[in-house]
Amino acid sequence: MADLDVVIIGAGFAGIYAVKALRDAGLTVRAFEAGDGIGGTWFWNRYPGARCDVESKDYSYSFSPELQKEWSWSERYPAQPEVLRYLNHVAERFGLRPDIQLNTTVTAATWDGEAARWTVTTHDGEQRTARFVISAVGCLSASNVPDIPGLETFRGTWFHTSRWPKEGADFTGKRVAVIGTGSTGIQVAPEIAAQAEHL
Repeated sequence: MADLDVVIIGAGFAGIYAVKALRDAGLTVRAFEAGDGIGGTWFWNRYPGARCDVESKDYSYSFSPELQKEWSWSERYPAQPEVLRYLNHVAERFGLRPDIQLNTTVTAATWDGEAARWTVTTHDGEQRTARFVISAVGCLSASNVPDIPGLETFRGTWFHTSRWPKEGADFTGKRVAVIGTGSTGIQVAPEIAAQAEHL
């Protein structure tokens, strides 16, 4: 069991910044990220058409004038691959990777009042203690798969936009249904329609 000042859960925009800010304050930090890459929402949501609905200049870190000068967005509303490249650039630029542990899910965080410390347990049984725990999992981290009767026996392929396969999906000649017409549905529909026989 190793002692830290802070355990951070998640390595998206908030988790990445927390690692940098807390390290800069002289604290020992470890971020645990369930994915095999950093980026949070921008790592998981790699569906066709995924993009930011906030202007790129407003969707950037402002803690470093040098970072702002050296990064140039290619679009006003950047697509998912560019946002993910930006986050990876930030992690490299500030040497954050040694304090981020990928492929690691936090399964428990237990407070010990007498010791005034948290014990954080991961899926593989590893335990770390820390004075503080910061949840940076975000509001979009859990997939919401609707309880659709017959889904478990459906013989076709189905995807959830928040867990899109890295290798992508080929919809050529297929009949496709998109469930949901929020921003994600609106972004993914034209991309799939360009391939599918019917949407």
